[in-house]
Amino acid sequence: MASDVQPSEVLVHLIEPVDWRRALDDGAVRPPSLASVGFVHLSAPDQVHLPAERRYRGRRDLVLLVVDPARLSDPVRTEAAVPADPDGALFPHLYGPLPVTAVVAVVPYRPPSPVALPAPDDALGRALAFYSSLPVRRAAGVGEVPGGVAVLDPDFPHSHDNNRLVLTQPVDATAIEVAAAEVAGNAGWPHQAAALLWPDAGGVAAELGRRGWNTDELLLMARRSGPVSGGERADVVPQEAVHEFWTASWRRGLAHFGPRLDQVVAQLVGREHLNDRVVAVTDVVVREEGRVMASGQLRIDGATAAVDSVLTDPDARGRGYADAVLARALGVAADAGCDLVVLEAAADDWPRHWYARRGFEVVGSTWAVDRPA
Repeated sequence: MASDVQPSEVLVHLIEPVDWRRALDDGAVRPPSLASVGFVHLSAPDQVHLPAERRYRGRRDLVLLVVDPARLSDPVRTEAAVPADPDGALFPHLYGPLPVTAVVAVVPYRPPSPVALPAPDDALGRALAFYSSLPVRRAAGVGEVPGGVAVLDPDFPHSHDNNRLVLTQPVDATAIEVAAAEVAGNAGWPHQAAALLWPDAGGVAAELGRRGWNTDELLLMARRSGPVSGGERADVVPQEAVHEFWTASWRRGLAHFGPRLDQVVAQLVGREHLNDRVVAVTDVVVREEGRVMASGQLRIDGATAAVDSVLTDPDARGRGYADAVLARALGVAADAGCDLVVLEAAADDWPRHWYARRGFEVVGSTWAVDRPA
């Protein structure tokens, strides 16, 4: 690294979400300033409000890229700011494109709400950043609530992931109940739901459980990225190729919805394309005679990748298909330059042990809570 910025410092870059998604495909962020003045504007975390006010006053739909300077090969020089900034203000300038592999986290920038910027070696912080950021960035609407935000998407009202509170700061059970009831009532949700994404949220989840909420602890698991053998049996496919398989899986698991089953399943399958609008999504399958028998999804957000929805047809279990899907996904992550792969696993179900045998370690936990509206 050629730089006069200390490697231990994280830097940030403010960007339009659509430009970040484009960069994920391109491999690097190349803003107009790179061509006009020869560098990418970066900031220290405590000074990003200055360019935000200058260029994006009033905007709350941007994202902050958390950059590890140690992963940059081009020079980073601390230089004078524009005249409109305070006297003596110096900013880091990257004299080259910003590689997406130097971005260890992507967080919504919604001033004055606080943001958590994980260190490059903080697996838990990076996992929390991913799982709190994705629902906000893909939401059709976002509103402030105590402890975080409410995400809304009226096109998929039966999807808890798309219509719930996303809480990253500690709040008590009563505050959650009040906010969930108000938002659900105004939005017409058929449920009340929240993700509790702060450390030690188990006590609040337990209290909600005593008040009649369904509570599920989700373990955050992580492993370092790297190629794994066995992925040759799995194929990367367009997402539409997995729709029939997902539909069959959801129908088996949600039969209790009765007459609403078709509507609910259609929404759960239909929502999936939203992820690829904000992160780079790869769908992986294993097929028998052309029929999908196992699938999984990899979601890449800079140097962090997340594994999701590894499923096997009940009639095909025991054939190593899930291993092949996971191995191919890990290979895709390694090829993309990701150094960390994360996932969520139910604390009370067997897949957590399956993932542990494949190198994933528990780094923390979150809670998902819900009840009928």
